Amino acid sequence: MPGTVTSTVEVTNVSQHGIWLLVDGRKLFLSFDKFPWFQNAPIEAILAVHRPQPNHLRWPALDVDLTLSSIEHPEDFPLVATNGR
Repeated sequence: MPGTVTSTVEVTNVSQHGIWLLVDGRKLFLSFDKFPWFQNAPIEAILAVHRPQPNHLRWPALDVDLTLSSIEHPEDFPLVATNGR
């Protein structure tokens, strides 16, 4: 018998191009081009995603906070930090 769902966000894949998340049954892609904070991050830090609020994702080890809106519609959020690049 399956257990109780304890998280509504899951990293399902990390590729050379970006990260795939499963959020409330939706697949979301964070490309490294648009979300550069993850490109050189350790896998453990990428997998340790939290959802403190329905529209808010947080990666504490990376000090990255994103709204679902910014992931779903990155064109509406044109400013991207370069993380020292």
